[in-house]
Amino acid sequence: MTSFQASSSASESLKARLTLSFGLMAAIWLLGLVGHFTPLAEWPALFLYVIGSIGLVLFRGKSTGEWQEMYLAGGNLKKSLLWGGIAGFLLFGMDIMNTVIYYKNGGAPMVGMEFILVNRSLLYLFPVLVLAEEFLWRGIMLSALIERGVNKHLTVLLTTLFYVLNHFAVAPVGMKERALMAMMAFPIGIFGGYLVLKTRNLWGSVLVHLITMLSMVLDIFVIPQLILR
Repeated sequence: MTSFQASSSASESLKARLTLSFGLMAAIWLLGLVGHFTPLAEWPALFLYVIGSIGLVLFRGKSTGEWQEMYLAGGNLKKSLLWGGIAGFLLFGMDIMNTVIYYKNGGAPMVGMEFILVNRSLLYLFPVLVLAEEFLWRGIMLSALIERGVNKHLTVLLTTLFYVLNHFAVAPVGMKERALMAMMAFPIGIFGGYLVLKTRNLWGSVLVHLITMLSMVLDIFVIPQLILR
C-alpha cells in the first residue's frame, strides 16, 4: 500500500467514525424525544444508547482494528488507571458532600431512580452503562474529533456537553432527577476527557466513572436514610 493509499484509508476511517458516532447520538436523541410522548417513555432510547454504543465500538475495533485509535488499547494504561483512581475518589468525596448538603437543605430523594434500580433490577447493569457511556463519548467520538484537528479543550467541552444533555434524552425519570444526574455527569466528562487525552487510554476514565457510580448508589440508598430519618 502506497503512502497516498494509506492516508486515504485513514481519512475514510476517521470520517466513518465521526459519522457513526454523531449519527448514533442523533438517533438516541430522536428516539428519546419520541419516547417522551409515548407510554414507552425513554426505554427504547436507553436500550439503543447502551447496545448501540458498545456494539459500534466493538464493531469498529474488530472490523478495522481501531482499538488504539479509539483509546481502548495502547497509551499509558498504568498512568491512566492511577490518575483515574485519584480523580474518581476525589469526585466521590465531592459528590457525597454535595448530596449531604442537598438533603439537609430540603432536597427530595431520587425516588424515580430508586424504583428503576430496585424494581426494574437495573442496579447490577451499572457497569454495562458505564462502558457504553465511556465508549461513545470518551472513546469513538472524542478520538475522532481529536484526529479531525478540533482543539483539545473544545473537544473535551463538546463531548462533555453531549454526555450531559444525553441524560435528558434517555433517563426514564422526572426532569428534576435528570437534571441532578446531568450535574453529576459534568465533572465526570471533564475529568475523564482530559485524562484520556493525557494518557491516550480510556480505562482510567472508565475507572473514574465506576467510582462515581458507587457514590450515586450511596446518594440514592444510604444518605437519605441517614439524613432524613
